[in-house]
Amino acid sequence: MKKIVLISAILSSITILSFAQKTKTTADAVAPKTPGESFTVTLKTPSYKSGLTYLCYHMGKNLNIEDSTVINNQGVAVFKGDRKLMGGIYAIVFPGKNLSFDFFVDKEQNISINADSADLQNVKINGSKENELFQQYQKFVAVKGSFMQTERIAYNASKTVADSNLHLETYNKYNKELIEYRDKIIKDFPESMMTLMLNAMREPEIPNKSPKTRQDTVDNYNYYKSHYWDGVSFNDDRIIRTPFFLPKLERYYREIVQQAPDSIIKDLDYKLLLARVSPEMYKFLLNWFTDEYINPKYMGQDAVFVHLFEKYHSKGVSSWLNEKQQETISRRAYMQMSNLIGVKAANLEMVDSTGKSKPLYDLNAEYTLVIFWDPTCGHCKEEIPRIDSIYRATWKAKGVRIYSVLSDNDKKKEWVDYLKEHKLGDWTNVYETKEMEKVVADAQRPSFRQLYDVIQTPTILLLDKEKRIMGKKLSWEQLNDFLNTKWNEKKN
Repeated sequence: MKKIVLISAILSSITILSFAQKTKTTADAVAPKTPGESFTVTLKTPSYKSGLTYLCYHMGKNLNIEDSTVINNQGVAVFKGDRKLMGGIYAIVFPGKNLSFDFFVDKEQNISINADSADLQNVKINGSKENELFQQYQKFVAVKGSFMQTERIAYNASKTVADSNLHLETYNKYNKELIEYRDKIIKDFPESMMTLMLNAMREPEIPNKSPKTRQDTVDNYNYYKSHYWDGVSFNDDRIIRTPFFLPKLERYYREIVQQAPDSIIKDLDYKLLLARVSPEMYKFLLNWFTDEYINPKYMGQDAVFVHLFEKYHSKGVSSWLNEKQQETISRRAYMQMSNLIGVKAANLEMVDSTGKSKPLYDLNAEYTLVIFWDPTCGHCKEEIPRIDSIYRATWKAKGVRIYSVLSDNDKKKEWVDYLKEHKLGDWTNVYETKEMEKVVADAQRPSFRQLYDVIQTPTILLLDKEKRIMGKKLSWEQLNDFLNTKWNEKKN
């Protein structure tokens, strides 16, 4: 959607928005109804005499629809409801969905807007001190921004050091005035939406601009991390209805926090604790954490999702989720619980092609590779020969053994033929018979697919001498790098 007036652009924060009705897989936040409370947003626009227009709010990267109404033949549209709107950044989206402008909503909920779609830079908003403050800020930024741009161009065109220094000094002077103006808003209007937005955008100042030692870098990181959320309150629901909060949250958990599961878990537990008194913030955070770690980007972070399930979802705190969503979360958690990095792998009581018992724990090896695969799977046909090649060339001599599991017992004939054709006799090749599968199901015990999270083939896990899981869902290249690292550590 083409955005003519976007608060995030004016406040110097970049975001990509889409016109949407709901966010991702989890439930949206809805302001609770309170008797005697209501909102009215009146739009007057000379540009339209008909057409459906929308009142939307920012949520993450989306514009979500709050209400819609028809513009009458006098160019007036009235949005109203018997509830209060949650504070945040809202947008009027004109008919055709290709023009819109943003505005603030907070305590004042009877707002009148005059907007000509041909001149959205000069929208007039009455009944809202928040928007008056923003429009004043907007005008100030426009002037200072123009001056700063002029100085930037002049600096780049400078032919002498003196000219460069002059334009840099003038640029810094205007920039300082802009910072001071922002700081004054924060000081004078601490509870305002403007302050909320300015704090959400603010970047911590790194104390050591030119780190010379590793300790300088560590100190900078610790300072930056500890001050990253300065001024942002996790018990203020308004901030989730902005385009600023989600990118800040994403950056923090993807780039700032150490990616070790224990570090992430400790941090998100604290954030959720802070948000307990703010239902919509709490809902937003738990939804986002769940979506982020249900399919983690790094090996081992599935422990974060299992923690979220055990501490929150299984305790019934996410009652806003529908039955299908809750079922998806529960099923995924149970698939991951028994195969987290560091836990002992479940024993597999399987048989070879002749029916001889070959339990996993009977395989004595420094490292054990457990592979679940299907002889008709295209990816397996590529990976299995590569793994066997490097196994014969390097791994076998260094104490690695392979426990190879047929993932689909309907494919036994194809499996046996493949083993013979590719001469995989050095592997321990096993499968679960139909009878064994029935015994497990009748006893309501978890299947090997649940125990090892086998949702695709090939699925590969690396176990240590005690059969603890060291790595999983790795390619043969990643496995080789991992093993070489371990062997080099032992040498040193």
